[in-house]
Amino acid sequence: MISKDSRLGLLQALEVRELQDLLEPNLLRDTFPYSEVPKMVFDGQSVPINPADFFITDTTFRDGQQARPPYTVEQVVHIYDMLSRLGGPNGVIRASEFFLYSDKDKEAVTKCLELGHQYPQVTGWIRASKEDFKLVNEMGLKETGILTSASDYHIFLKFKKTRAEMMAQYLDLVTTALESGLDGVRCHLEDITRADFYGFIIPFVQKLMGIAKESGKVVKIRLCDTLGYGLPYPEAALPRSIPKMIHAMIHECGVPGEWLEWHGHNDFHRALINSTTAWLYGCGAANCTILGFGERTGNPPLEGVIMDYIGLRGETNGVDTRVITEIADYLRTEIGINIPASYPFVGAGFNVTSAGIHADGMLKNEEIYSIFDTEKILNKPSRISVTDKSGIAGIAHWINNYLGLRPEVALDKRHPGLGVIGDWVRDQYSAGRVTSISDDEMLVAAQMHLPEHFKSDFDRLREHALDLSEKIVEKLAANKRIRSMDHKQIEPALTHEVEKHQFIQFIYVTDIAGKKITENITQPEYWEKYGKFGLHEDFSDRDWFKGAIESHGQVYITDFYKSRITDVLCITVSAPILDSSGAITGIIGMDLRFEELVRSQPPLSSLKEQSRWHRDG
Repeated sequence: MISKDSRLGLLQALEVRELQDLLEPNLLRDTFPYSEVPKMVFDGQSVPINPADFFITDTTFRDGQQARPPYTVEQVVHIYDMLSRLGGPNGVIRASEFFLYSDKDKEAVTKCLELGHQYPQVTGWIRASKEDFKLVNEMGLKETGILTSASDYHIFLKFKKTRAEMMAQYLDLVTTALESGLDGVRCHLEDITRADFYGFIIPFVQKLMGIAKESGKVVKIRLCDTLGYGLPYPEAALPRSIPKMIHAMIHECGVPGEWLEWHGHNDFHRALINSTTAWLYGCGAANCTILGFGERTGNPPLEGVIMDYIGLRGETNGVDTRVITEIADYLRTEIGINIPASYPFVGAGFNVTSAGIHADGMLKNEEIYSIFDTEKILNKPSRISVTDKSGIAGIAHWINNYLGLRPEVALDKRHPGLGVIGDWVRDQYSAGRVTSISDDEMLVAAQMHLPEHFKSDFDRLREHALDLSEKIVEKLAANKRIRSMDHKQIEPALTHEVEKHQFIQFIYVTDIAGKKITENITQPEYWEKYGKFGLHEDFSDRDWFKGAIESHGQVYITDFYKSRITDVLCITVSAPILDSSGAITGIIGMDLRFEELVRSQPPLSSLKEQSRWHRDG
C-alpha cells in the first residue's frame, strides 16, 4: 500500500490538468457510432500490470435490487449475514452498499448494523444532492457513495449543463459531505468508459484528491462502466481500456490503489474479466452482486469474483466458499429465484457430467471431468446424468450423490429398486430416446422404487409443524409478560398469538408444580366449552410438562395424537419459562390442530425441492 505521506508527495509531483469546458458535448463518435457496434480502438501503447492489495465490495442491495423485485427486510438481513460469513473475518468482502430512501431501506440498514459484523461495512448511496446527506447522518453511516456522472452523454444530454457547472456542483457536494462528519465518500464516476479523460476525468479527479489532501479524509473513486464498454486490453485506447484507466488514476491523478473501485456491467459479456483486470492493474476493489443481478445485463457475479480472488492470491484468506451454495439455496427455495441449471458454481447441473464417455470417466475418477473438488469447496458433490451407458453402478452413483446419502447408508448395485430403475432406463433408450434422463425423471423413479429414502407428505408437514411451533413457543417463553407468571399479564399476550394463528387450538401456562395458572386461550368457537377446562388442575404427569422440565431450557414437542377434548389430530409443543437467574418458574404449552396446520403449509414448487426432504439414514 502507499503511505499517506507518499500519496501526498505523488500528488504534488503530478502534471496538473485543466478542465476543457466545451459548448457542445464530445460524444466520441469515432468509437461509439451508435448505429454500429462500438469500435475497439487500439493506440499501440501499453501499461504494466501492477496489482494492488485487492478486495471485494458488494452492491447486491443497491444495484442488485434494480433488476428484480425488492427483497424483504428479513431477506436483506439474512443475505447480509451470509455475505459476512462468506467474506470471512479478514474482510475479503469489505463493504456492502444500501439505498437509504424508503422506510424499508432504513429498517434493513438498522437491522444489519445491529448484527454487529465488522465486515462487510454498511455504506450508503445517494444522489448528487446535499439534502441526501441528512439520510446518511441519520443512519449513523461513516461512508456513502455519491453519484457523479462523468460522460458528456450525462453532463450535456441528461443534466443539460456544462462540464464546468457539473464539476463545480460535484466538488461542492464532496466538500460538504466531508464537512458533515463523514469519514469518507465514494465518487461514482458513472459512464466513465464514454468520458473525455483528459478534458474532464483527470482534471476532476485531481481536484478530488486535492480535497482529500486538504481535509485529511478519504475520497474513493468508483469507476463505473455503466454500459459495459470497458476492455481488458492494456493496448486498447482510453476511455475503454481498463488498464490505461487504472494507470491514469494512480499515476496522473494520484489516487491510491486502495481508494479505487471498479463497478462493471455485463452488456458485452465482460463483467467478470474486467473486474479481474482492474485488480491486476492496481484497482483495490471489485464491486459485484450475488449471481450478477444488476441493472439490465447485470454486474460482475460475486461468486465468480470470489473464485478469481482465491485464484489470484493462491489462498482463501478466510473466505468460506461453501456459503456460496448456501446463498444460492436460500435464493432458490426461500425467495423463489430460478437459477439456470448450467449457471457456474451454483446451478443444479453445473457439475453434472452428461456425456456417456465423460460419465464413465467420472465413475473411475471424478478429477477427469470436474473443475475442482466441488464437494469440499462448495459443499456440492460432482454428479453424472443417467444415460443408457450408465449401468446400475451409474444409477446408484446418481442417487447417492443427488440425495446426499452418507457412505454407511449409500445404495449399492445389489439393491432391487436400482435394478427396476435400470430396466426402465434401458427401455427408454430401446424405444429410441437420445437425450439423458433428467433429474426430475430420476427423482420420480427413485421415489417410486426407493420410497424409504424420501419423506412422506406427513413427514414433511410434521417438519413444518416442528419448525413453526418451535419459533412461536420460544418467542412466547421469552416474553416479559409471560415470564411475570401473572395470569392477568399472560392471558392478553397468549390471546394475541391465538388470533394470529388459526392452527393453535389452546395455549396455557402452568406453574412449576404443574397446575394451570391461566385459562385455555383458544379460538372463539372453543371458548365457552373449553376455556376454563383444567384450570388449577395438576398436569405434572403429562409428557409435555415432564419433557419441558427435562429439556434443559429447550422446546419439547410431542408426537401427533388425537385430542381427547376436540377429537382432532394435534401436536403439543411446550417450553420452560425461566426467571432472570435461569431457574424454571413454569411451563408454557401449545396444542396445534393438524388440519389447520396443513392449510398453512406452502406447496413444494418442484420435485427438486422435494428432494431436499429426503431421509439420509
